[in-house]
Amino acid sequence: MDFGYDENKIVLHHIRLYATPGQKIAFVGSTGAGKTTITNLINRFYDLADGKIRYDGININKIRKGDLRRSLGMVLQDTHLFTGTVMENIRYGRLDATDEECVAAARLANADGFIRRLPEGYQTMLTGDGANLSQGQRQLLAIVRAAVADPPVLILDEATSSIDTRTEALVQEGMDRLMKGRILERGTHDQLLAQKGRYYQLYTGNALPA
Repeated sequence: MDFGYDENKIVLHHIRLYATPGQKIAFVGSTGAGKTTITNLINRFYDLADGKIRYDGININKIRKGDLRRSLGMVLQDTHLFTGTVMENIRYGRLDATDEECVAAARLANADGFIRRLPEGYQTMLTGDGANLSQGQRQLLAIVRAAVADPPVLILDEATSSIDTRTEALVQEGMDRLMKGRILERGTHDQLLAQKGRYYQLYTGNALPA
């Protein structure tokens, strides 16, 4: 694929990337090399100048932006938290998540320990964008929020930049557990469409039948 924010100045040239289920891929490069640009293209914040991005064999231009973005978990370097409890901030990743699921996600990301050490644990009130937490703790909560959403694809853009090496190792361990995942549906293209499940929803952009 090729891409440029200005059509006269292409910044990504002949990029070819492949990722398979359960695989971790790292983009390494200097500032301005285009790492964040690639994640922006996967999310369809911009359209390609040339080439295609395929998601499970489907051109992402054929997938509704809302559906596409809901299936991509994003954890960025800058974490934003809202005024509310730790539990409420985690649940923002999936509004129908139970308390038990939120705690399980925190354990998965190895954040349960620091949360329980807060004055009121999961019911600790956060204010001022989480000003009463360290930057590392805020980023851990963002990772927990993504974990509770349990997306098929998780994108971390320098998400562990403010976490110490020991904590980052714990997060990596949690991410490995998260990625073990599960197969939801199996079959040919026509069979999966007939099931009208997750594949059908992703391919057609339609909501799942009631």
